[in-house]
Amino acid sequence: MNMSVTESENRDREQATGAAGGRALGLDALRGFAILTMVLSGIIPFGELPEWMYHAQVPPPDHVFDPEVRGITWVDLVFPFFLFSMGVAIPLALSRRMDAGAGRWQLLGKVAERGFLLAFFAIFLHHIRPFVLQPSGQEPWVWWTAIAGALILFPIYTRLPATWSRSLRWGIRGAGFAGAAVLLSLLTYPDGSGFSLYRSDIILIVLTNMAVFASLIWMVTRYRPEWRLGVMVMLAACILAAREPGWIAAFWGESPLPWLFRFDYLKYLFILLPATMIGDCLVSAMKQGVPTAPVDRSLRGAMRYHLTAFVGVAVMVVLLAGLLSRHVFLTVILVAALMAAVLWLFRNAQSGNDRLFRRMLLWGAFWLMLGLVLEPFEGGIRKDHSTFSYYFVTTGAAIWFMVSLMIWIDLLRGSRFFSLLVANGQNPMIAYAGMQNFVLPVLTLTGVHGWLLSVTGDPWIGVLRAVGYTVVLALLVAWLTRRKVFWRS
Repeated sequence: MNMSVTESENRDREQATGAAGGRALGLDALRGFAILTMVLSGIIPFGELPEWMYHAQVPPPDHVFDPEVRGITWVDLVFPFFLFSMGVAIPLALSRRMDAGAGRWQLLGKVAERGFLLAFFAIFLHHIRPFVLQPSGQEPWVWWTAIAGALILFPIYTRLPATWSRSLRWGIRGAGFAGAAVLLSLLTYPDGSGFSLYRSDIILIVLTNMAVFASLIWMVTRYRPEWRLGVMVMLAACILAAREPGWIAAFWGESPLPWLFRFDYLKYLFILLPATMIGDCLVSAMKQGVPTAPVDRSLRGAMRYHLTAFVGVAVMVVLLAGLLSRHVFLTVILVAALMAAVLWLFRNAQSGNDRLFRRMLLWGAFWLMLGLVLEPFEGGIRKDHSTFSYYFVTTGAAIWFMVSLMIWIDLLRGSRFFSLLVANGQNPMIAYAGMQNFVLPVLTLTGVHGWLLSVTGDPWIGVLRAVGYTVVLALLVAWLTRRKVFWRS
């Protein structure tokens, strides 16, 4: 049924309230940006574009992994940005449950349930991906299977109305799991094997670990955020000690469930734990209705905010260009100057908006400069194998970019312009699965994908094709979001 005018107006009013209405739309937009660029990076033409269009350590034309390449590209930002947005959301979600009266055991149960659902998502989704089922993707059954698998995920992950009975909701979810089990039992893979716990999406497996461990650490340190810094110091010590022979190295290399957990995954807590500190800032501010629209929203009155938002983007661009081209010292000077100029603008923070942004930007500057100071360590920044510099530089960049989005969306009420990012950030699981399990299968089965491939041979035209596919996915997810169809773990 089409949304009525009244419902549309209510939705726009809800978005216009921003964080004061209980939702940080800037955070949603950051998550949406991360998930859509992650999708885009996976479908751009292979091997024919400049090196900055791919992961820095797998450069064109052959894309052979080369750990000697230093620097990062925009593709190397999408995963840490998504991790960061997950970390920021942890205090928001758990604080809301605590304020509603949830006890510690209820929270632990919720964390365990979320871990299970994310792990299942990682394993099941990888089993039904077209190019996992058949690398060539030539048989129609591959694409139909991908679509069928996506449909099975709806009863498992869709948030059902609370007015429905508990037994009905659990019955629908149980039917989804039963359908998934039947489908998995019927599938055979190119190597002749069937279902395997080790056949999983590594990105989602890491997210599973981070969702569980970061949530548990936050629960223990909710009122002692400095303890999180202590956890990071101990984690850094373990990582460094594991590089040398000894009991730490022996312990670090073992796992009771290697298909699910490896100690090496914990390195991403260097992104998640700083993110929870930003989440704490938002929890405190949102209880006071911050951020809220400034009294003077004219261009002159809001110039300080516009400059801050612009610098948040400029910092990210300077980092990418400077670190990949290996002009490291110049990059440090430019980034430090840009951040210092913005922090000077907030030196006399009086309003709730200013205090929130100043606190966030100071944290961002700290992590970013820490990462840049560590850049020479381990031979220079890189995503693979990831360095300490990588964790902290990307964390700082994520904070400054998130402040830019919060200013434009939550403060200056630009939610309409960023509506696709916001909607996809509110529905990231569908966005993550949608390309390979719906958009590409439909376009392939209808012949549209083959025709587009034949007329978009130029690499940059191929990029436009990939952008078009990503926009189609974003519109589909936004349509589902408007109709309150959400996948939730």
